[in-house]
Amino acid sequence: MSRISRVFQRFPRAFWVANTMELLERWSWYGMFMVLALYLTGSIDTGALGFTQSQKGMLMGSVVALLYVLPVFTGALADRFGYRSTLIIAYLILATGYYLMGQVNTYLAMYLVFVWVAIGAALFKPVIAATVSKTTDDLTSSIGFGIFYLMVNLGAFIGPVFASRFRLLSWEWVFNMSALVILVNLLLVLFFFRMPVLKVEKRPLLQELRTVLLNIYEALRDFRFLVFLLLIIGFWTMYNQLFYTLPVFIDQWVDTSSVYRMIAGVSPALARSLGTPEGTIPPELMTNIDAMYIVLLQILVSWWVMRFKPLNAMIGGIFISSIGIGLSFMFNDGIFLFATILVFALGEMASSPKITEYVGKIAPEGKTALYIGASFLPVAGGNFFAGLLSGGTYTRMADKIHLLQLEVSKRGLDIQAPSESFSSNAYLQAAADAMGMDQAGLTQFLWESYQPYQIWMVFTGIGVSTAVLLWLYDRLWLSRA
Repeated sequence: MSRISRVFQRFPRAFWVANTMELLERWSWYGMFMVLALYLTGSIDTGALGFTQSQKGMLMGSVVALLYVLPVFTGALADRFGYRSTLIIAYLILATGYYLMGQVNTYLAMYLVFVWVAIGAALFKPVIAATVSKTTDDLTSSIGFGIFYLMVNLGAFIGPVFASRFRLLSWEWVFNMSALVILVNLLLVLFFFRMPVLKVEKRPLLQELRTVLLNIYEALRDFRFLVFLLLIIGFWTMYNQLFYTLPVFIDQWVDTSSVYRMIAGVSPALARSLGTPEGTIPPELMTNIDAMYIVLLQILVSWWVMRFKPLNAMIGGIFISSIGIGLSFMFNDGIFLFATILVFALGEMASSPKITEYVGKIAPEGKTALYIGASFLPVAGGNFFAGLLSGGTYTRMADKIHLLQLEVSKRGLDIQAPSESFSSNAYLQAAADAMGMDQAGLTQFLWESYQPYQIWMVFTGIGVSTAVLLWLYDRLWLSRA
């Protein structure tokens, strides 16, 4: 019997059920999240909500930031009340939340429902990783967490593919899909998931939460660690533009019909299955190229960066991904995204896993889990600032409707502004007619006149600055320690 076979036989049923639930949860989350920016800001005549870019950025950024702060507390709650009970509650919250996201249409209602979803996701997030940890040992942990990471990325890849098909039916079906997938998880946890009873000291809930806060405070008292966490916020701010800004940018500016034609040249049936009736490829499938590259190349990239110190690999990876995200905003032909997102993905694969590895290495003896838990805080900060940049900054520099309004005002044209009764698509058409252009000509005119692609400098600048500051952190501080 081979060593691999012996390793796989050591995994209990709970391990496989947990990984299946991770795949399905990531499917439901990324199926919703990869198109959320488009849904929030899309034209109301398509069934989208027509919010401003600033409203979208604040909603997504602040709520997802909350999602990454809450596991600091929900992990302790899961240990106290049991993994199975926690998962049942999480799935009930997520299923109802996803369904309601497709039903509400006001900003306040969507905000509150998305917070409800974030609470469910925060209950789920620490449980599966802890289950994988508790169902593996020294012999199986490396392969076990490799399988876990594969499930994360498979789910992240599959979800947007299905969401892209469902939104051709209606936006509501995107959220129905996420809810239905979560209900499959509910069945799995009810009928197949069993964990050994955890021996956890029962203390009053307030005392438990107080202990969690004291532990986090203790970790953040490590000034070297605190500085690292503050610096790494820059990476997550840059990285999250893949979800917050790039789909909107592609939708507004990038011609993906060239990608459709390229695919059709190989397989017309595949092009029809991926594309829209207009002969384009939806933005969420273009950004989903990132997840495809990770599924295909992560093991190879991880093998390559094994030879470098975690911090050096992280610095190099952040620098590369910063170049990739910038390049993704520089062109208005979708063909280039295959190359630019590959650059971004290579940097992401080199840097993102190394953050956890580095935190584990610098943690004092017996405090590894505490430090890794605290490393979710910069993820929260990165999401918050990514939301801000995708809102006001994107509006001023690159939002198509805003730039067109500037041009309409400059020309003195009398055209009603987008509103609840006048969609952004109607505004684009009215402006194009008044200016004597078709939609393609209007887009190209605005592209050349207002240069929305210059927003690449903001995102690349944040990432490169983060890499430089981490290099200084290493050379000027750690090397003297």
